[in-house]
Amino acid sequence: MVPALKKPPVRRGFFRLWLFAGVLAADQLSKLAVRHFLPPGESCPVLPPWLFLTHVANPGAAFGLIPYRTWVLVGAGGAVLLAAGALLLFWRQAPGRARTGLAVLAAGALGNLVDRLVAGRVVDFIDLRVWPVFNLADVAVVVGLGLVAWVWLGGEGTCRRRK
Repeated sequence: MVPALKKPPVRRGFFRLWLFAGVLAADQLSKLAVRHFLPPGESCPVLPPWLFLTHVANPGAAFGLIPYRTWVLVGAGGAVLLAAGALLLFWRQAPGRARTGLAVLAAGALGNLVDRLVAGRVVDFIDLRVWPVFNLADVAVVVGLGLVAWVWLGGEGTCRRRK
């Protein structure tokens, strides 16, 4: 049996760099579109009654917690971004899913950090009506953190083929 060929590490690194850039671009472009086409406080049905686009300028953290503490939130976002970047650079033995999760997490953290630095608040727009309004950067942070946690808690490599 021929062993499976692995991609060279450089190509995997470029994939994660493109993933980081793509997530960040999708987040920033979606927020730009919402700012441009939907007045603050307005809501537009997409898939009623489940999904609406609602323009919310969130001055706080998740769920509007600690509002108007921009520099605290900038510091926290910067710390998350630095930690994810450091882990990507120095955790060489990290499984691929963990490194992918870190790249997605970093893109989400940077997306919200840019908003806080530029406007002092984050544009949220995904409205499920049963959960506080959120944005693509929030999704990226949760998905990235979920991937890292899954690997850390033993999810990576637990599915093995029977012989």
